[in-house]
Amino acid sequence: MAVTFDATGPDMSAFLRRTKDGQTRLDLLVTGARCAGCIAKIEREMARLPGVASARLNLSTGRLALALEGAAADPGRIISALERLGYPATPYDPGAALVQRDREGRQLILALAVAGFGAMNAMMFSVPIWAGLFGQELGPATRSMMMWMSAAVGAPCAIFAGMTFFKSAWRSLRAGRANMDVPISVGVILTLAISFSETILNGRDAYFDAAVSLLFLLLIGRWLDHVLRAKARSAAGDLLALQAPVARIVDAAGRERSIPLGDVQPGDLLRVRPGDRIPVDATLEDGEALLDNSLLTGESAPERVRPGQLCRAGAVNTSGLLTLRARARSEDSTLAAIARLVDAGAQSRSRYVRLADRAAALYVPVVHAAALATFAGGWALGLEPREALIRAVAVLIVTCPCALGLAVPAVQVVASARLFRGGVLVKSGAALERLAEIDHVVFDKTGVLTEGCPALVGASSAIIAMAAPLARASGHPMARAVARAAGEGPLATGVTEHPGLGVEGLIDGRRARLGRAAFVGAPTRRSGETEIWFGFEGETKVRLHFTDGLRPDAADTIKALRARGLTVEILSGDRNGAVKGVAHAVGVADWRAGLLPEEKSDAIDRLTTGGRKVLMVGDGLNDAAALARAHAAVAPGTALAASQNAADLVLTGDALMAVVEAIDVARSARRRALENFGFAALYNLVAAPAAMIGLVNPFVAALAMSGSSLVVTINALRVRGGR
Repeated sequence: MAVTFDATGPDMSAFLRRTKDGQTRLDLLVTGARCAGCIAKIEREMARLPGVASARLNLSTGRLALALEGAAADPGRIISALERLGYPATPYDPGAALVQRDREGRQLILALAVAGFGAMNAMMFSVPIWAGLFGQELGPATRSMMMWMSAAVGAPCAIFAGMTFFKSAWRSLRAGRANMDVPISVGVILTLAISFSETILNGRDAYFDAAVSLLFLLLIGRWLDHVLRAKARSAAGDLLALQAPVARIVDAAGRERSIPLGDVQPGDLLRVRPGDRIPVDATLEDGEALLDNSLLTGESAPERVRPGQLCRAGAVNTSGLLTLRARARSEDSTLAAIARLVDAGAQSRSRYVRLADRAAALYVPVVHAAALATFAGGWALGLEPREALIRAVAVLIVTCPCALGLAVPAVQVVASARLFRGGVLVKSGAALERLAEIDHVVFDKTGVLTEGCPALVGASSAIIAMAAPLARASGHPMARAVARAAGEGPLATGVTEHPGLGVEGLIDGRRARLGRAAFVGAPTRRSGETEIWFGFEGETKVRLHFTDGLRPDAADTIKALRARGLTVEILSGDRNGAVKGVAHAVGVADWRAGLLPEEKSDAIDRLTTGGRKVLMVGDGLNDAAALARAHAAVAPGTALAASQNAADLVLTGDALMAVVEAIDVARSARRRALENFGFAALYNLVAAPAAMIGLVNPFVAALAMSGSSLVVTINALRVRGGR
């Protein structure tokens, strides 16, 4: 498959990647996309281009993933088409995407500050003019001076603060469409034009203060939306960061050297030291290995691997020095595959249509039509063009979407603050809308319903004290649990680690062993994954039993979720017996064990295809893809960073009941948002006709618009938890 290039455009060959199915992938960073309508338009227009098999836009990151096939695919033409649509694009670079988000945030906060300054100071000169409404008329010269001073302050501030909306509106109009920024821009520009006309002609009213106040309120909503959206970022990069940056290979002469991870080829001989991560998927060459796969599978007990078996990238070597044979490159590893699943899930979830986007789709054409009808109708009925234009501007101002723009962000900010105080960090504003819709909850076991680490149970303090010196010298999770139970103290000497078996050494000159029953010499064949044995040479052996205890409120959380009409399921990578025990303890009948990351992700997809709206609660790397695929996702604060980034909400405390509180608050927030939309609709139904017949001038329109914004903000404060 050959991809052609536009000879007059930039060379994009360095940014193309071949996939296993024979397609070519191109990732672009798109700017200017703000809503679900933008996503739909970009994906639809890209799919129409020759050679573009598919296009998916992640609104949170601005990443447009394109699958190209056939000789007609031209990256230069794709970028040109995006430019014509009004969405500038460049090759995707995560660093550049972060810089772009930071730049946009700085521009918004600067515009907000300028608008606030302009509104306050323009009103300082407008107040004496307003006093004329109460019989305290100014002299013509003083009145004219006040109007010019208001213009000198308000107009430059309005032009600067309005550039965010003007640029967006211009890009939209150039592409042959109208977004919500078009009526805002038209209203502000016409207000300034009429105000200058009135000032020059010594008219009665000027509305510089109204224009800049309008922008100030709109920018508050835009900035709040930016802050919440910036928190919703892809976790794929965090997953790949778990890979070791370098790998140690053994050359033909037997020399060991370090090379970049990307240079590892299938067949290379690798060495992995104790405590290091497996760099790529590889096969164990000799000996036995004990691998900590908890981040990959969620299983708390280490996995014993024999020669010829697969060791997956990202697993931690908890035994001795390992010799491995690479089976895949870093980009083809299990970890990289999980990262691709997470990224794909984040893109699919970004397609969610927010409430404000739905309202905006109706708002723009209705407002334009009303303003145009006011101007044309007034002029046709005998009004002077100036008076007809003032009425049309009043319609644009009084219906300006401040209340609509604040309806959702204000609710989301209040809900996010309330949840933060309750131990839940909300990373995405749209996540609250999704969370309010869920009807099925999926829990991981280890680290979510349970504490996530083995705890020693039933052992006397004397036995713990005897085993502790040897346990402190081992990296095995169960040995560490013994060391934690004993506290600080001396270490055994002459310690030798036996991969997959245990550890031995000298304690006060006596040889001791800690590990599997057969290794220690216990007179029993009973040896489960939740026990180890300890004993001195030639003496009686002692069994040490471990359990991963339930979170104290796990059962109550399940009960509370069911009381809210939700169904509950457990999907875990842990052993069948362990999952069955936890499911029985918390009262969940629907559970599955031994699942790989892709199997969890597939399970979520099947539930979604079946019409369920799934909330996934997980903490491990094996949960990251499922978290990204779910309708909404929650991760504990102890979860892997990549899983936290794949989730919409993070529990900052230990209480699992915070999941229930988050659902309650999300449902309450949705009700408040719908109430705000209802009020905004009622307000416009009353205010717009009043402006059309001349009962409302631009000044009164600005006051009414500000009042409507205040009402929706106050209503947002009514967000609460509880049923």
